[in-house]
Amino acid sequence: MGCLHSSNTFLLLIFVGSRNGQGQILQRFPEKDWEDNPFPQGIELFCQPSGWQLFTERNPPTFFVAVLTDISSERHYCACFTFWEAVESAQVMSSRGEEESSSLVQPAQLFAPKSLVLVSRLDHTEVFRNSLGLIYTIYVDGLSASLENVIGNLLTCTIPITGGAQFEDGSRTISLGAGDRQVIQTPINDSLPVSSCSVALLFRQLGITNVLCLFCAALTEHKILFLSSSYQRLTDACRALLALMFPLKYSFTYVPILPAQLLEVLSTPTPFIIGVSSIFQSETQELLDVVVADLDGGTVTIPECIHISLLPEPLLHQTREALSMILDPELEVADLAFPPSTVSASSLKMQDKEIRAVFLRLFAQLLQGYRWCLHIIRIHPEPVIRFHKAAFLGQRGLVEDDFLTKVLEGMAFAGFVTERGAPYRAIDLFDELVAYEVKRMRAEEGSKQKILRHIKELAEQLYKNENPYPAVTMHKVQKPTDGCHLRLHQRPFPRLDEGTVQWIIDQATAKLQTAPPAVKAEKKCMVPSGPPIAAIMERNGSALANSARRLEVVRNCISYVFENKMLEAKKLLPAVLRAMKGRAARHCLTQELNLHVQQNRAVLDHQQFDFIVRVMNCCLQDCTAMDEHGIAAALLPLVTAFCRKLSPGITQFAYSCVQEHVVWTNIQFWEAMFYCDVQNHIRALYLESNEENHLDEVGAGPREEKSALEIASEQRRLWPTMSREKQQELIQKEESTVFSQAIHYANRMSYLLLPLDTSKNRLLRSSGLGDVESVSNSFVTNSIAGSVAESYDTESGFEDAESSDVANYVVRFINRFVDKVCTESGVTNEHLKGLHIMIPDIVQMHIETLDAVHRESKRLPPIQKPKLLRPSLLVGEECVMEGLRVYLMPDGREEAAGGNIGGPPLLPAEGAIFLTTYRIVFKGTPTDPLVGEQVVVRSFPIASLTKEKKINVQPQVDQLIQEVLQLRSCTFQLLRIAFDEEVASESAEVFRKHLHKLRYPQHVRGTFAFTVGQSPKQAMQPKAKEKNPSLRTLSKNLMKNAKKTIGRPYVTRKKYTPPTWEQRSSQHFQEDDEDEISVSEEIDRSTLTPSTIIKPSDKMTLSHLVERACCRDYQRMGLGTLSNSLTRSKNEPFRISTVNRMYAICRSYPGLLIVPQSIQDNTIQRISRCYRQNRFPVICWRNSRTKAVLLRSGGLHGKGVVGLFKSNVPSQTDSTSLEQEKYLQAVINSMPHYADAGGRNTLRSFTSAHMSSPRARVVTLSTPKGASVKGRESPRGKWGSIRASGRMSNYVLNMEIGSRLAGKDLLSAQHNGAPSEASFLRQHRASLYIIGDKSQLKGVKPDPLQHWEVVPIEVFDVRQVKASFKKLMKACVPGSPATDPSLAYLRTLEESEWLSQIHKILQISVLVVELLDTGSSVLVSLEDGWDITTQVVSLVQLLSDPYYRTMEGFRLLVEKEWLSFGHRFSHRGAQTLAGQSSGFAPVFLQFLDCVHQIHLQFPMEFEFTQYYLKFLSYHYVSNRFRTFLLDSDYERIELGLLYEEKGERKSQQVYKSIWEYIDRLNKKTPVFFNYMYAPEDGEVLRPYSNISNLKVWDYYTQEVLSEGPSYDWELVQGQPEHVEEVDRQDSSAPQTKRKIIWPCYDNRSRVEPDAISKLLEELHNLEAELGQVPERWKDTWDKVKASQRTEARQEASRMASSSLLMSSSLLPHRRSLGVYLQESSVGSTLNLSLDSDTSSTSTPSSGKQGGRKSTSNLYSQFQMSESENRSYEGTLYKKGAFMKPWKPRWFVLDKTKHQLRYYDNRMDTECKGVIDLAEVESITPGTPTMGAPKTVEEKAFFDLKTTKRVYNFCAQDVQLAQQWIDRIQSCLSDA
Repeated sequence: MGCLHSSNTFLLLIFVGSRNGQGQILQRFPEKDWEDNPFPQGIELFCQPSGWQLFTERNPPTFFVAVLTDISSERHYCACFTFWEAVESAQVMSSRGEEESSSLVQPAQLFAPKSLVLVSRLDHTEVFRNSLGLIYTIYVDGLSASLENVIGNLLTCTIPITGGAQFEDGSRTISLGAGDRQVIQTPINDSLPVSSCSVALLFRQLGITNVLCLFCAALTEHKILFLSSSYQRLTDACRALLALMFPLKYSFTYVPILPAQLLEVLSTPTPFIIGVSSIFQSETQELLDVVVADLDGGTVTIPECIHISLLPEPLLHQTREALSMILDPELEVADLAFPPSTVSASSLKMQDKEIRAVFLRLFAQLLQGYRWCLHIIRIHPEPVIRFHKAAFLGQRGLVEDDFLTKVLEGMAFAGFVTERGAPYRAIDLFDELVAYEVKRMRAEEGSKQKILRHIKELAEQLYKNENPYPAVTMHKVQKPTDGCHLRLHQRPFPRLDEGTVQWIIDQATAKLQTAPPAVKAEKKCMVPSGPPIAAIMERNGSALANSARRLEVVRNCISYVFENKMLEAKKLLPAVLRAMKGRAARHCLTQELNLHVQQNRAVLDHQQFDFIVRVMNCCLQDCTAMDEHGIAAALLPLVTAFCRKLSPGITQFAYSCVQEHVVWTNIQFWEAMFYCDVQNHIRALYLESNEENHLDEVGAGPREEKSALEIASEQRRLWPTMSREKQQELIQKEESTVFSQAIHYANRMSYLLLPLDTSKNRLLRSSGLGDVESVSNSFVTNSIAGSVAESYDTESGFEDAESSDVANYVVRFINRFVDKVCTESGVTNEHLKGLHIMIPDIVQMHIETLDAVHRESKRLPPIQKPKLLRPSLLVGEECVMEGLRVYLMPDGREEAAGGNIGGPPLLPAEGAIFLTTYRIVFKGTPTDPLVGEQVVVRSFPIASLTKEKKINVQPQVDQLIQEVLQLRSCTFQLLRIAFDEEVASESAEVFRKHLHKLRYPQHVRGTFAFTVGQSPKQAMQPKAKEKNPSLRTLSKNLMKNAKKTIGRPYVTRKKYTPPTWEQRSSQHFQEDDEDEISVSEEIDRSTLTPSTIIKPSDKMTLSHLVERACCRDYQRMGLGTLSNSLTRSKNEPFRISTVNRMYAICRSYPGLLIVPQSIQDNTIQRISRCYRQNRFPVICWRNSRTKAVLLRSGGLHGKGVVGLFKSNVPSQTDSTSLEQEKYLQAVINSMPHYADAGGRNTLRSFTSAHMSSPRARVVTLSTPKGASVKGRESPRGKWGSIRASGRMSNYVLNMEIGSRLAGKDLLSAQHNGAPSEASFLRQHRASLYIIGDKSQLKGVKPDPLQHWEVVPIEVFDVRQVKASFKKLMKACVPGSPATDPSLAYLRTLEESEWLSQIHKILQISVLVVELLDTGSSVLVSLEDGWDITTQVVSLVQLLSDPYYRTMEGFRLLVEKEWLSFGHRFSHRGAQTLAGQSSGFAPVFLQFLDCVHQIHLQFPMEFEFTQYYLKFLSYHYVSNRFRTFLLDSDYERIELGLLYEEKGERKSQQVYKSIWEYIDRLNKKTPVFFNYMYAPEDGEVLRPYSNISNLKVWDYYTQEVLSEGPSYDWELVQGQPEHVEEVDRQDSSAPQTKRKIIWPCYDNRSRVEPDAISKLLEELHNLEAELGQVPERWKDTWDKVKASQRTEARQEASRMASSSLLMSSSLLPHRRSLGVYLQESSVGSTLNLSLDSDTSSTSTPSSGKQGGRKSTSNLYSQFQMSESENRSYEGTLYKKGAFMKPWKPRWFVLDKTKHQLRYYDNRMDTECKGVIDLAEVESITPGTPTMGAPKTVEEKAFFDLKTTKRVYNFCAQDVQLAQQWIDRIQSCLSDA
């Protein structure tokens, strides 16, 4: 309709009606547009947002305000007042169209809407409502006022300017000339939004959380849609959301009411805030990325694909709390017992302001200190300001915060910077708050009352701003009468006369032009900056991270570098690098370096240069591309300052070495740097001019440094007062400053972007960085593809950089940068063109200088690396490859890398890898300078290598590393070596080839044990094969040996040529080779049946065989002799058979075997065919008490079993089976008690001696189901029933051999259906149990008449052992660190099932021990009889016979059972090329582990230590000795190994047999000897085998990095031990006795030996000092033991219960309870605890006392004669026992121990006897008897009566005697 001038006025008034179902403008005032305000298009859509429709009844008038935004983003407020008019029927018909005409019924009267719309730029809802209401009232009530007049007045009324001075005159009250009056209150400050109650209402409708969610969504630029059925509420909600965002302004689409026709706007890609009537809710359903707020329902729906970043904590929490205090004050007092009577919230309008105050505070806290991150680039003609986002986030410590980052990147914030960045402008509430109140908010953080008070203060200000004069008289506007809209005959709204209105408008316009212009009095001033951002602590919160101490270290380190104290600097380097993780340390570093540049110390020598570059790289490597802490910015000037001279005229600057960081390719970083520098220069520009002007006025007084913003605001204030020329001059000066900086930066960027070697096209396309090879991963933390995508437009040719070279890429990058910054900072076009021309030249020039630098830097001598240390070698060991420089990288073991345990990081270490004929050795020093003095050695024998592979490792060392080789050894060692770049890859290859050749020689002769002492060169030549002895010499050798061994006649008969080595390995080692012994076929039968007795003439030929271990052992046990007296041998049940002396029957058995007396040799040959590998049953041990025997054999062949049990066809096999039965029967007959009870032992006799526990059980071993027996009818029988003793019931033997070992079907019914109970009745013990493999024994029938029973068990095969061992190695020596080491270790250990296998072996062994101990013989017949059979048989003998627990006995056991009986050491250890594919199977190691478990449980039963077992474990795979090479005696003879030793060996120092070596070593040092050895006679050990009782052997997990494995004794001992002490004397530190022992580095047992070893060593040293010949340690030890025993005997005479440390008489069942010396790796440490965890039985009380007792003896044992607790002492004569003379003795009365001791004389240390005072009954005067000393008078005699005897004493005189009597009396009375 009309409008006043644009001085803050209403624009126009429009009448909108409907026609043809569309809105149409009927009239508008004024008719022409104002020149500065175009007419808003499409206004009719907004009057009826849901569409124009007719209604059947009159609705009451409605009013709402829609908001339109024009093209220049000005908002127009359209107030729509709508009422309804009746429609004439004709009009309806035409508008309804044809489809209605068919309806005959005349419709009721219809009403069409009509709207009055007032469009204004100002938002005064109430004024709009009143004015339009007045117009409607005049029309509807027919008032007398003229509508034209009212409208004219409305369009021409002036509205006061905000903050203007018009409040004194009355123009803020307006009247429209209808007797009305309205007050228009403009806000004091129009920058603050006006919200009346809308914010409070929004919170009421949606609640706190939802509104906060919408608030964050709006700030982070999400799309927001409001739904409500009320239009006015939609407008209010949108207005409220904008009011909350103050001081940021929303700059995207904002449509509070969206008309129906425009709904497709909702699918726009840009963010928006839109309101839609809830009628259209269904249309909004498919919007996937819109946050929908339903005002009526109070819900906010966030789609799944949207993530809204919320405010950072703790701000979010604080805001929520504050809001709930305002909106729900009752919440605080809801729980109080006496709540205050009135707690009411403020009025709605006030509440609205309080909520806004909370958000104002929130923004002040979010943006505090923002002005310190503004860069002012230009001041004149207009200020240009940029915000340094990265620095702001960095200083606030919110780099990771999603919310703030998004807000700062948003459009709203950009507008904020433009609007509020200006240094000189009017300020408002927010500026004051952020500048002055932040400190206060910080201080009040905790207190709710203070926060509330502050909120109320702010709310007051906001309220006052909106309602400056609340006391003014209120509006007086006429309202229409109630219900007037329902009047039936209402005339339509009249058409108005445009002329009248226009005339009124023209009048008013003319009047305005004459009036003075209303000036808005802006109070401009300098905007306060507020306090700078407090250095908020690092995000990790640890103040320690940058303690002053750390910064001190950084400073010292840098000053050392510049003082050229490089060694000192190196020591500090690790600490500095660690400190660099903290921001303060990095800042400190840049400051320090800066100081040194200022002192002109920028030219460095090479070492300093390398050091500085390294520190800079470390500094930069933790920076992100954003450089939020300004570290890269601070280093930028430094990297172009520090340099080194390469040659005359060529200088290398530090920037060429620090390019590999992502920050240099981030264009935003360069912009921020550029703007920062420009700001400094512009500040300098104005400071200089000011200083010139002020020099005269201002004295020499110091002036405050002005910030750039302060200078800018001063300049802006002066600007209007300057002359035009002055203004131009300043503009030009600023522009040229910016231009010169742009040139400077083009140079800088080319420095940092062009690589040193520009020939390489090395820039990474994806990241704009450089290609992978040259970028060492340690620096490049993450790809910066993201930042590139944001900052560059891809069209600019960034993609096709592939094809072009580096230079073009750099030129493009710089051009893009220059374009952006120059246009932003107003550089003139000519200048910009000039720059574009210069840039390629700059880059080209720089490339040329770099080429020269690159050339020269190549010529630099390489950095000095640590000297390679040579390892010490054994005698005969020689180097095959000289040391290759490598790094030893840490693997999964934590200790060496200083893991959780602490300790220094010994790895990575730098050194060399050496390959010798025997070992692979790494020797070097740790790269960490703090442990640089230590030497690290890691080695293992080549023969133990199990796996070698190449891996990729993240290098922890700064050098570039080519590749990492991981070598794993079965001695539980792992070498991860990374070759240094100086090692050519060919050398690495050669190393691997050599290693492979040495690991798998062609033949056993190639192993170290054979080649030792020869020149290794031949082994390395490719022609090695010819060097091997030819066939002829081999056969000669064999013949020679055979002759020695065997009588002539056999040799001539048998022509045997050994096959070649290659054939032999394939021929003999196939495990299932039935017909392995081909030799026996060639020989005629007759020769193979020698007489039972050996003729005297043959004795000599057998002499060698007799010397073998087996034979010595047979004789020890009395198992048959080689005597020729017939009578004697007939009584012997067994004989020694020579049937196998030519190894003809069984090649893997020894030459002499024990067989039953009654069996002939030719029978043996036939029997042997039934067994695998012809390993028929032979006796290997006999129980001396029960005479039961232990036999071993291979498993039965298929045909053997068939022959034995199944076959009906009489054939040769049948006879064999009978012979086999005969053989077993012969074994049974040999047992002495076989005759009793018809050969049956009843179960009664089976209650063995140790069955004290009540938990005995009967266990039956039933036939597994389905073991059907073909052939003869099978009687019902059980495999056997064993009653477990108490010991065994602990053993899971409850169901033992049944469920555990056999199958699952225990005690099931027999297959023929008979009840299984019957078998219980057969209660007898079989005389022979055959323990066989369940799978082989299927279908074996038990025979009631036979006296043997078969026990089927399930065992694991070699494949499982291999697999298990692999996993065990990975568990104990992991290749890489696990995420959770404690869990991972236990888990992998369990998965390896190693302990389960140990458990199984021990379990079977203890079962066999039980059977033997109760008088039944046992035949162990498993697999081929050489793996698990050997393990079980050896363990059984070890447990049953104490002899094997001595050193000599253990050696014998291993030689007999493992070596002679043919365990395949070479095959299982994969010692040659042939065995390579089969892999390593540690069967022997498993046996040693079992021994170790038993040793742990019975520490006093073994003569040898754990170290002895470890020593064997190591050397049985090391190939240092020949003992464990080859697979059987036969092969050893063939190679001439068995008998050569006598004559040859003496010549060299090289030991060929491990046993000799151990003997020699044992004589020298007690390392193998167990001090606690105190065996019980004939005790049988029964260890626990539950997995819970087993321990992981420390052999698997220990290592000694200081010297390598401690099993090559010469190498370890060769090292000087007392080096440290020498060093210590130099240092000024006080001398200390403390020793630091590092885990995994020091050899504990040597650095800290146990008490006894220490004493022996000291003794040895003393003897050496005194020049005596040192006594052997063993002799010394035996003396000590002997003297102790005599004492023990004397004591025992008095104290029956006594028990001694060494020969303790604890209860036999578990000796580990006593006091014992616990084993450490070598030797032992004193341990006096009662080690009860090893025993799970309840100890009988006497055992406990025994333990206690021995502690007291320990006390007396170490008591020296001059000890302090002697209460009284002197000489007394004592009468000996009956018929003994009187002798003077030195007596000691000891109150403490309550005893009277006597010695031979005063000096004697050995006590001759003790009288316990507890046993003394009386002291009486005595009489002299025969032989008493003559001189003494009678009263000096006295007698001491004890419970056992009477002692007669006499003193030298009467007084002394009296004194003694008194003293003893007082002792007695004290007690």
